[in-house]
Amino acid sequence: LEIVSESALRWNSLVRNFYYLCHVNGYSAGNTINNMIEIRNLENVDFDTLLFRAFSRAFADYAINFDKEEVRSMLVRRGFNPALSFAAYDGDEIVAFTFNGIGTYNDTLTAYDTGTGTVKDYRGQGIAADIFTYSLPALRVAGVRQYLLEVLQDNGKAISVYRRLGFETTREFYCFHRSIESIRLADNSAKCTVAPVAVDTVRTMQSACDFIPSWQNSIESIERGQGQLTCLAAMIGDAKVGYCVFDSATGDLSQIAVNAQFRRQGIGSRLLHEAAMRMVTGSIKVLNIPPDATSVIAFLCARNIPVATKQYEMILPL
Repeated sequence: LEIVSESALRWNSLVRNFYYLCHVNGYSAGNTINNMIEIRNLENVDFDTLLFRAFSRAFADYAINFDKEEVRSMLVRRGFNPALSFAAYDGDEIVAFTFNGIGTYNDTLTAYDTGTGTVKDYRGQGIAADIFTYSLPALRVAGVRQYLLEVLQDNGKAISVYRRLGFETTREFYCFHRSIESIRLADNSAKCTVAPVAVDTVRTMQSACDFIPSWQNSIESIERGQGQLTCLAAMIGDAKVGYCVFDSATGDLSQIAVNAQFRRQGIGSRLLHEAAMRMVTGSIKVLNIPPDATSVIAFLCARNIPVATKQYEMILPL
């Protein structure tokens, strides 16, 4: 995520730009922010030839290798909406972008920052701020009423900028990560059977979860990405008493939960074991667990899956 100058993101300036774009420029035909850079939405833009290329260029100097299909899967799960996502173009090349996911969150139509990036040579020019400002009229016309993002807690500069924009911190999240070989995987002594189930079954079992999942782990996200996900249920007799959902290609454990009356019987450990055995990657990550979800945190720590980083969830009403 590019951190832009505070002056470019002052709330009053954003409101003035918002009014101007709504009532003077419009937002559908593109907006030139200097002699070279033009902002346009990403509708009808090809993923393989432009979007993934832009994503790769924006993060080329990061110590992370992005797989094309992993990025594609991420965008699908997070509700990427090209018509309500925007990029800055220098000629035919995308040099900065914000990929917005659109969906319902806490019963409110929401835009979610699925991915924001700027090519290195174009950073520090306030382009990300211009893209964000430019997107607001389109989001509001589409009925979006809040903008949601997550930010690492140690990124103080970004947090300060977001607060000046009017974002408020709504939740804190812990993120866990561990190599599978280092996880304490319990034996399979739990008196239950584990079998694949449909996403519809997972939806009916959401009450087993102790907290409202974050955007990327919500049941809506799981439904969007069900083609890439595995859902397992733990059963005692005919009763479904727990479940987990994971992406075997990325190691992402989206949800794991056991009905309260069946906890401390090894069922969660059995589900974790079954998920780990199906992972193609060598590690498991569990993202966005709130600190008050003490039973989940205790379970993960007992399995030697520690907190790797912390994030804030932030929301801006539109």
